[in-house]
Amino acid sequence: MAKLKLAPIADDKPVKVSVELPARLHRDLTRYAEILGGESGQSADPIRLIVPMLERFIATDRGFAKARQERKA
Repeated sequence: MAKLKLAPIADDKPVKVSVELPARLHRDLTRYAEILGGESGQSADPIRLIVPMLERFIATDRGFAKARQERKA
């Protein structure tokens, strides 16, 4: 199995967001959702991957964490 950075998506209240994605990114999100769904045994909506991916990106961005800490001080 592929080692993906995202865990299965928690079922929570959805929020409607309108965003325009490049076709290539949408294809990659769709494929990622297929792989994630195959590993978890659930179908995954590619659009629902955007928020967890952004959250993970922000949580692991050391430069952002450092800048945020500096602003708090």
